[in-house]
Amino acid sequence: MTCPHCARELRQKERTGNVCSYCGRAYALDPKTNPLRLHDLRVRRVVGKLTQEGRITITPGQLWYALSRRRLAKSEVTSGCVLPALFAGLVTGVIGTGGDLLFLRVVSGALVLLTTGLVLMRLAGVSKGTLPQSREAFRTGPLAEWEKRYGTLPPGMVDDRRFPRSTQPAAAGSRAVLLCPDPSVAAFLAAGNLPARYGVVLAEEVRKVPALCPEGPVIVLHDADARGHLLVREARETLPGRPVIDAGVALRSVDGMAWAVPYRDRRDKPDSATMARLGSDDGGGVGVGVGVGVGSGDGGRRGGGLTPKELKRLADGWRFPLVGVPPARLLAVVTRIVERTTAAVDPERRRAASVGFMTWPPAQGPAPAGER
Repeated sequence: MTCPHCARELRQKERTGNVCSYCGRAYALDPKTNPLRLHDLRVRRVVGKLTQEGRITITPGQLWYALSRRRLAKSEVTSGCVLPALFAGLVTGVIGTGGDLLFLRVVSGALVLLTTGLVLMRLAGVSKGTLPQSREAFRTGPLAEWEKRYGTLPPGMVDDRRFPRSTQPAAAGSRAVLLCPDPSVAAFLAAGNLPARYGVVLAEEVRKVPALCPEGPVIVLHDADARGHLLVREARETLPGRPVIDAGVALRSVDGMAWAVPYRDRRDKPDSATMARLGSDDGGGVGVGVGVGVGSGDGGRRGGGLTPKELKRLADGWRFPLVGVPPARLLAVVTRIVERTTAAVDPERRRAASVGFMTWPPAQGPAPAGER
């Protein structure tokens, strides 16, 4: 690895105790000692890309997914054993044939079969989508080591361990609610000043919505998983008469996108009761896609717009988190949804739109962040 301080290439014996043997300075992460194979330079490089070199603020949850995505997209099935096994199989086969040694020929055949199986498993993507490290373990592991070494989170990051609270009195000037159970996404939106700019309030649970904003639309931000889809249904059942906008992400909306890699948690599959509720969901209410590639056509969907194939994937534990959407893209899309929603309930903005003020062409300039 490269020393983050003096840029010297270090062999493992030259960096004992996470200290460079050339400059004598300590660093936080060694790729040989953490599941994500992280080192300080890679973390800084990824943070720079996510924050667009400091133009926006991100959260540890977003960094976790960005650092995990490469491993999620690849099959890790004994990747380092294929070539050695094949070579050993061929060598023993040649020796066994030349010396008429049955045992070596049997060993050679077994090694060749093993190699073939490994190649087929890799081609089939076995272990693809398996998390190398959970979000919680990343926070208490590599990120804690970083804070211990440098005294703070990487530049451009805000802590997401607590759900952000509004500093305004309940319902004072609030025109809508952003229902978002993920504190990492909520902290990201709060750091981007989105709630204050548009007069919306953040809520982490449906039961807290009436106290925060007694009336007005509710925009639901959720992961592409069973709990996320049920959150939309719970909001519609608990808040009758209020518009509930599904602004979450769906598995089908990220299929085929290079930056979006769903993952599977076999230990946290939804139970049969949850899937039964999803399958019987009538999908009523207002629906708005998060703008990351929602497909068109019904495709035989049921259960609130979910196809039987999607229901099966959710039942198998597949999911995609909102923290996996590139931060600049997520901020731009949620901003558009909030702007459109609040404009619909703001009489002043409706009057401005009716005379063309809100329909002026946008100023010329570079494309919005995350849309290039």
